[in-house]
Amino acid sequence: MGRFDGGMPDGIQDAPTPGPADAAGAADAGGAAPPEPYARRWWALTALSMSLIIIVVAVSSMNVTLPSLVRELDASSTELQWIVDAYAMVFGGLLLFFGALGDRYGRKGALQIGLVIFGLASLVATTTDSPAQLIGIRATMGVGAALIMPATLSIIIAIFPSDERPRAIAVWVGFVGAGTSIGPVVGGYLLEHFWWGSVFFLNVPLVAIGLVGSALLVPRSRDDEHRGLDPVGGVLSIACLGGLLFGIIEGPELGWTDPRVIAGFAVGLVVGLAFVVWERRHPQPMLVLDWFREPRFTVSALVITLIFFALFGFLFSMTQYLQFARDWSPLAAGAAMLPMAFTLAIASPRGARVAARHGPRTTIIVGVLLAMVALAALSRLTLSTPYLAIAACLVLLGAGMGLASPSATTGITTSLPLGKAGVGSAINDTTREVGGALGIAVLGSMLQTSYRASLDPHLAGLPAEAASTAQEGIGSALQVAARLPASAGSGLADAARDAFVHGMNFTLTGAAIVFGITALLVRRFHPAITPSAEGAGAHAPAPSPAAASSSAVAAPSAGAPVLRPRR
Repeated sequence: MGRFDGGMPDGIQDAPTPGPADAAGAADAGGAAPPEPYARRWWALTALSMSLIIIVVAVSSMNVTLPSLVRELDASSTELQWIVDAYAMVFGGLLLFFGALGDRYGRKGALQIGLVIFGLASLVATTTDSPAQLIGIRATMGVGAALIMPATLSIIIAIFPSDERPRAIAVWVGFVGAGTSIGPVVGGYLLEHFWWGSVFFLNVPLVAIGLVGSALLVPRSRDDEHRGLDPVGGVLSIACLGGLLFGIIEGPELGWTDPRVIAGFAVGLVVGLAFVVWERRHPQPMLVLDWFREPRFTVSALVITLIFFALFGFLFSMTQYLQFARDWSPLAAGAAMLPMAFTLAIASPRGARVAARHGPRTTIIVGVLLAMVALAALSRLTLSTPYLAIAACLVLLGAGMGLASPSATTGITTSLPLGKAGVGSAINDTTREVGGALGIAVLGSMLQTSYRASLDPHLAGLPAEAASTAQEGIGSALQVAARLPASAGSGLADAARDAFVHGMNFTLTGAAIVFGITALLVRRFHPAITPSAEGAGAHAPAPSPAAASSSAVAAPSAGAPVLRPRR
């Protein structure tokens, strides 16, 4: 079980381990009555959610900044993918290790150290002058984010009793919508009135708020069981993801049969296999692979991975569509995404109530199908599609995300012992980042490959250097067109926009198919859970999922979900 230490500021009590449902077994056995939950837990939730917003703002404002990086730093499409994925790769690769680190040495301390790293890296980012420097700084920001994000969710799991936990998690997910709203609009405003590096300065005041709020309102907590750490597992996970991302991202640029691309895939696969072998043999692994024997845990993790695979790939292409293909300003492009963000923020808290009434499996399926319909409609975009039609699709996409994500997140976190809250939340966050990184890499490479194939016939007659630059991406092509004579430049610009839209349509069709596959997987493999059990928000008691799976035929303990596999 988790532990809460002393040392809080005056007037703020330490939170005991929650709650009635979690301690039901001990109470039934004649143990002491469970302690009262932390009194200021809802204020703490606000501070933790503000810390989460920092990460979300960094991602969402980065999306609207990508076209400016092409103009100001001459970044190619491949470099744009690395600028986004360097952050996601380090973030996702370190989440599990840092989640375990927080469980052992203190989640509040991990949160505050992460905030400091993230804030300092953001300050340095404001002065960079090359894509390579920015890629390195974004990787450093990923280190800070990997300390912040698992700490926020694991503390929420630890301080809220089980009957309040789904609602608290839904609020936490809803703050993602708030951060998604703030980032593009404020980032777009800064890009229009200041230099591109000012977007990173947006993180600094948010970090300051997070540090003050966490110091005053968040209790200290850690796992009572001081188990060993697994740094080798952390290194292997980053190397595996890095190799795969290199092959996927560099494939369109170097050629899919290039030895370096093949080597990247080979390294990713071999290191991934080594990671599995290492984790199975390590006495205290970073990731207990037996947890994946629990159906709800496995399906929920897969759902989050595939949702963010499609979502991040969509955002990567959409911001370029609005600013390059439609010639909108950064502020207008940021504001254009607000319907999705607002709907996500509104739908997420209600997603928990829908799951309590209809069950998590039905809720996830409906949400994923709504998102599939939205992306299928967006895959028909043209250069003249009315914005109202785009906004309607964004509302549908936000509603689908808001319904599906909370239930999937709850499915991950409630499938593990409470003492493993840090690792459990880190697994949830890892699935998001790995899914997002792979989505940008795979869907971004699909976009780039289709773009190049569509543009090639229009490059005849251009100097070799100009043609090569135009193939790097739509932003580079528009810069080349601006330097050509009027008639030739106009023709190249039109061809580049048409090629990009064609590639984007192809990419979003693939993203919609991913959502469709996700719905089928949930329908087939997600266990049926009675709505009343989901509403109680029961957390797995002491046993691990592996142990629980061996006793699945026994009567469930008090407050535990009733698993009914499909026949």
